Amino acid sequence: MTTTRIKGFADIFPPMSDIFTHMENVAREVFARCGFVELRTPLLEFTDLFQRSIGEETDVVQKEMYTFPDRKGRLLTLRPEATAGVMRAYIESGLANRESVSRLFTTGPMFRHERPQKGRMRQFHQINCECLGSQSPLADAELINMLLLFLDKLGINDVILHINSLGCSTCRQSYKSALQEYLRGKTADLLCEDCVRRMETNPLRVLDCKQQGCRDITAQAPKLLDYNCPECRTHFQTVLRLLRERGLNYELDHRLVRGLDYYCRTTFEVVSNSIGAQAAVAGGGRYDGLIKLLGGPDVPGVGFACGMERLALILSNVHQHQLLFYLIAMDQTSREQGWLLTQKLRDGGLTGEMNFSESGFKGLMRQAGKSGAKYCLILGPDEALQHNVVIKNLVSGKQECVPQKDALQYLLKEIHSND
Repeated sequence: MTTTRIKGFADIFPPMSDIFTHMENVAREVFARCGFVELRTPLLEFTDLFQRSIGEETDVVQKEMYTFPDRKGRLLTLRPEATAGVMRAYIESGLANRESVSRLFTTGPMFRHERPQKGRMRQFHQINCECLGSQSPLADAELINMLLLFLDKLGINDVILHINSLGCSTCRQSYKSALQEYLRGKTADLLCEDCVRRMETNPLRVLDCKQQGCRDITAQAPKLLDYNCPECRTHFQTVLRLLRERGLNYELDHRLVRGLDYYCRTTFEVVSNSIGAQAAVAGGGRYDGLIKLLGGPDVPGVGFACGMERLALILSNVHQHQLLFYLIAMDQTSREQGWLLTQKLRDGGLTGEMNFSESGFKGLMRQAGKSGAKYCLILGPDEALQHNVVIKNLVSGKQECVPQKDALQYLLKEIHSND
């Protein structure tokens, strides 16, 4: 029986793996400029961490986590999101005692048992940023600005920033009561089964339901912003003013509550129409009580996460794996010379491959064509004897025989002349 991959888990080959690497490199460049440093956390954590941080009544905890006992019977979970692990590391390392504000980012795979679909797999990848230690609305604006700068550097401009304020625990409780009263006054059979349960346990999640019947019912529901206390209202208005003064556009989204319980005050998503139906490619918000909830100091925080698979769908027509040259050699002597020449060209900064097989000339030329390389370098017995190489432009058909020692300079000149 042939071994196959698990449903919802993907093998990522070029060009998609090249796109992932490009995203990570751009993230490191942009985030470092803003003072963020990289943290790498484990894929596996104790289940209790996610139950406490994400919330027992969330779909993530109730339906989507990969949880199993270890040999001692302790429940372990493959991380379904990054923030909880970052908080655990922050607390355990005592980082709060060493710096007033910590700026951390992480990249890597997350795991949720959902129905696999385009841009959403059971193993998916995220880029996360967390700013810990500041209650200031400046930190909220900083994270949103940095996220949009990152997307812009990737060449992703056709996006819309959605933003809302969940308020603090005090004013949000007043809103929950008002929302429950509104929902109880509606015909319960119009709500989906999940929302009938959420109405009592986590009513804000009803606002986020994608079922049309639930969306129809909540269209006229009370708005979170109307229940923000004065401090939360001032905080949010400052964030919006900073975004406007920076020249960043946004849409107020009264349904935006995010899927995790730890969010408070500012919450946001960036959505795109470039991958079919409007889909979130990034999102985040403030979570001031999370670190204390997990047993750490009472330190505020704000952060965001980008879904790399969804970003890659947008970028898939932009970045392609590209070889500059493909070297074919016809016999043992020419293959050894070709191997040394290939290394010299790579040392000079050029990207290329060579054949190791003993195929015929026509077969080797087909390999060169399939490689996508712009130039084919041909080394036969005659060229090897004279230490020459034939360089053929596979686009224009132009070819020239040059000394092997001059091949690098020849190609660099060709590249420069075609720029």
